[in-house]
Amino acid sequence: MTLIAQEIPKVGLVMEAVKVVRWLKNVGDGVMAGEPLLEVETEKSVVEIEAAATGRLAQILVQADGQAAVGDRVAWIESAEAQGAGTASAAPRAADRSTAAPPSPAAAIAATAPRDSERIRSTPVARKLAAERGIDLGAVSGSGPGGRVQLDDVQRVLAARSPEPAAQSLSPMRRALARAMTLSNAKIPQFTVARSVDWTELKALRREFAARLAQAAPRLSVNDFLLLAVARALMEFPALNATFAGDPESADARLVPASGAHIGLVVAVDNGLLVPVIHGVERLGLAEIARRRQDCVERGLKGRLKREEADGATFSISNLGASGPDRFTAIINPPQSAILAVGRERDCVVAREGAIVVRAMSDLTLSVDHRVADGLIASQFLARVVAILEGRDWRLD
Repeated sequence: MTLIAQEIPKVGLVMEAVKVVRWLKNVGDGVMAGEPLLEVETEKSVVEIEAAATGRLAQILVQADGQAAVGDRVAWIESAEAQGAGTASAAPRAADRSTAAPPSPAAAIAATAPRDSERIRSTPVARKLAAERGIDLGAVSGSGPGGRVQLDDVQRVLAARSPEPAAQSLSPMRRALARAMTLSNAKIPQFTVARSVDWTELKALRREFAARLAQAAPRLSVNDFLLLAVARALMEFPALNATFAGDPESADARLVPASGAHIGLVVAVDNGLLVPVIHGVERLGLAEIARRRQDCVERGLKGRLKREEADGATFSISNLGASGPDRFTAIINPPQSAILAVGRERDCVVAREGAIVVRAMSDLTLSVDHRVADGLIASQFLARVVAILEGRDWRLD
């Protein structure tokens, strides 16, 4: 039998570490190459990692809630066939990363509390609480006989203290998001252009299409129209669907075009942002976009995204919905070159053909990498997106 190492693959540009959420198989269970073996939390979502080989799960090296870096071995799979690179004939080693938790502040204080505190006249419970909370008994006025420090005296000192907010550790998703956004602001020269869109006709079209959809079909959302409109515009403005590569001061600096419109839809979650990716949107109709969007978002919120559904976006859309702001600016997610921020829909008084009317409007703000496009191209792209959204050239299939 041959042992195959199950390693953590890279998912996303800035991913360095993940947290193991849960194993989908137990030691001794049979596994098939390519089937989901474990779930890990990355900077984007909880995603499934597929088994590296067919065989039996021989040993788990990193348990649930444990941390692992890209390339780390997290398990061994016993396979009857040699798999080339990543195999080992020796017995599996235990993970060498220490998972012991650091001592608590109270334990550290108790361990280092000076023995002199025991010579101060005090009750045992007062000494214990003072050690746990880091209080110097010598500075506490005792109310007991002969100035003995009582439990009430220590509690009075604690009540007088201002509560200190506890530091919160970052989840892998939030930590990697911080790295990506720092990299984006530091490395990408970004500018924005904005334009309003009138949803009035599109809302009527949504109602018309809803009557034509099968009862079990997902409801069409504004995001489905946004996805298709952006995808169609990207095909006309490929610079915004390209990635900047190389040193801008070097002759090898270049734009790398994308194979299609692979659009990430930003979804807010408790510990960060979820960005499920819908690939090849320009080839899809609205009904299929709605089905894929609903499926990806629902599985993403449950931690069931596949690797390819959390990676490979060439453009992103951030729509904060009805509870969001009137307008906002989104930061580009490297290595993408643009992101569209969609403000909340609201009734606005506008002029139309010489008349004052009330229309359902939103502000769209496009952030663009200045290395791939200038203001003219960005403005033309955004105008094209708005024209598509306000037009009637739509297809369900």
